[in-house]
Amino acid sequence: MSQSFSYQQILQQQTSIPTPLLLNYKQLGLQEIEVMILIHIYYFIQQGNDFPTPQEICHSMTLEENQLLEHLRSLIQRNLIEIKELQNEHNQLSEAYSLEPLWEKIFSPKEAPVEETNNEITIFILFEQEFGRPLSPFEIETINSWLDEDKITPALIKAALRESVLMGKLNFRYIDRILREWQRKGIHTVEQARESSQSFRKQRIKQQTKKEKTDTSIYFNWLKGEE
Repeated sequence: MSQSFSYQQILQQQTSIPTPLLLNYKQLGLQEIEVMILIHIYYFIQQGNDFPTPQEICHSMTLEENQLLEHLRSLIQRNLIEIKELQNEHNQLSEAYSLEPLWEKIFSPKEAPVEETNNEITIFILFEQEFGRPLSPFEIETINSWLDEDKITPALIKAALRESVLMGKLNFRYIDRILREWQRKGIHTVEQARESSQSFRKQRIKQQTKKEKTDTSIYFNWLKGEE
């Protein structure tokens, strides 16, 4: 009897894992180690700890802290978790993990194909390669905003990145201005963007004077009047 009661106590100390997460994580492009990280974060949230430290998460895992941080950054980039800023009644700010993006993906009947998700992942990798450093949380959120809120295709974002590299103005403000200008002109494909840029450059070349000494002047200054 006492042993049975003891087992019952153990069974009551359980964390309920959503079945769709276990059955569909492969379709979301998740690795097993990433699923375990999500489960640990889910557990901490259920226990009232909305923003566990890397040390707390690693305590029950075989991951090193730097490995955990790399996986967390990847999960944020792929819009599977997010970090929210909270404000209490005393106007004190704090941060918290949110798994809402994950729940939306596994419970939504209209989920994007894995190929599209992988295509979005390459955007973050490409940006980090061009910038030569990891992206900041704000920069990751900016890219996610282009994808999710503005509905800009990954291909067009990559085209804007290439345009900024070509101009020698590699910063997010410049890239955002390029994308806004393309939206204003009704440009939604890479082909349209390429044609627009080529057309502008041809016109600019015709207007060049002999005094012009640099090639960059033939390209459109997306931040003209704002620098």
